[in-house]
Amino acid sequence: MKRIQRAAGAVVGSAVGDALGAPFEFGPQGAFSARFSAPGAPGAPGAGGEMCGGGGWDPGEATDDTQMAVLVAESLLEWGGLDLPDIFARFQQWAASEPKDIGLQTEDVLTNGMPWDLAAAIHFQVNRRAAGNGSLMRASTSAVHFAAAGQEATMDAARRIAALTHGDRAAWEGTAIFHELIRVTLEDTDPLTALPDILALVHPDHRGRYATVLAPDWHPDQATEFNGAVWPCLGSAVWALRTTTSFEDAIRAAIDLGGDTDTVAAVTGGLAGAYYGLDAIPAHWTLPLHVPLPGFDGRVLHLADLLHLAHRLATSHAGHPPTDGGC
Repeated sequence: MKRIQRAAGAVVGSAVGDALGAPFEFGPQGAFSARFSAPGAPGAPGAGGEMCGGGGWDPGEATDDTQMAVLVAESLLEWGGLDLPDIFARFQQWAASEPKDIGLQTEDVLTNGMPWDLAAAIHFQVNRRAAGNGSLMRASTSAVHFAAAGQEATMDAARRIAALTHGDRAAWEGTAIFHELIRVTLEDTDPLTALPDILALVHPDHRGRYATVLAPDWHPDQATEFNGAVWPCLGSAVWALRTTTSFEDAIRAAIDLGGDTDTVAAVTGGLAGAYYGLDAIPAHWTLPLHVPLPGFDGRVLHLADLLHLAHRLATSHAGHPPTDGGC
C-alpha cells in the first residue's frame, strides 16, 4: 500500500471515528451496535447511515478532537516545523470562541492566563491530575507529519505537543506511543508486533501501566480507570485494532465500549486508518464528514480539505528543530 494512502487513512480515519463516536459519548456499552445492528444500517432520516448526529452534534460533525488536530496541522505546515508558542496561541484562539466541546483540563490550561510554557505545568502543580486523553485525541496529524523524521524525532515531538496542555508525563508518553505506532505503520510494519520495542522507549515511571493496557490479553473491561484517562484510552484503541479485521469493525468495537466514545474512536480511527488505508473507510462515513473551526472565521473543513491536509503533512519536511526550549 502506498504511504500516502496510510497517511490519509490516519487523518481521515481519526476524524471519522470522532464524528461517529460523539453522539454516543458517556452512553452505555453496546449502544452503537444496538442502534445499528449491521454495517451500513440506516440512521436518522437524511443522516447518512451511522453518521447519525445527536447529542448536540450534526451528522458528520467532528468535535474538539479533530478541531485541535487541524490546528496542530496548520501550524506545522505554516511554520515548516514545530513552533509550540504558535500551536498554543491557536489553541487559545479556538478555546476563546466557546466551542461546543472542550475538556475541562484543556480549557483551564488555555484560559488561565499563564504563558504557553507554564500554563500546563502550573495546572498540574495545583490539581495533580492531568493524565486525560486530550493530548492523545489530537495527535493524528502530528503523527503523520513527523513520521518521516524517524523514531526519536516523532516521539520527542509528541511529548512536546502534549505538554502544551497536559502537565502529567503519562499523557506525554501515551501520545509518544501513538506517534510511533503511526510511524511504523506508515513504514508497512505491523504496529502490534512493534509494541514491545516501542514500550522499551517509554519513560520507566510510566512503562508498566502502558505495558499492562497494551498487552495482547488485556481487555477494556479490565481497566481500573475511566477511558477518559490516556492509558486506558490508548489501550482500548489498540484492543479494537487487535481484535477486529476491518476499519469499520474496529470503530464499531471502540464506540461500543461506551464512555469517552468520541476520543476512543478517534484514536482507534487514526490507528485503523493507517493500518487499513484510506480506501477501507466507508464512503457513507466520509461524505458527511465536516470539521468546524470555531474562532477561525467560520471555516469548515470537509473531506477534500482533510485529504489535502494529509497529503501536505505526509510530504512536507518534518526535520526542523523546535523554535523553543521544549518541555
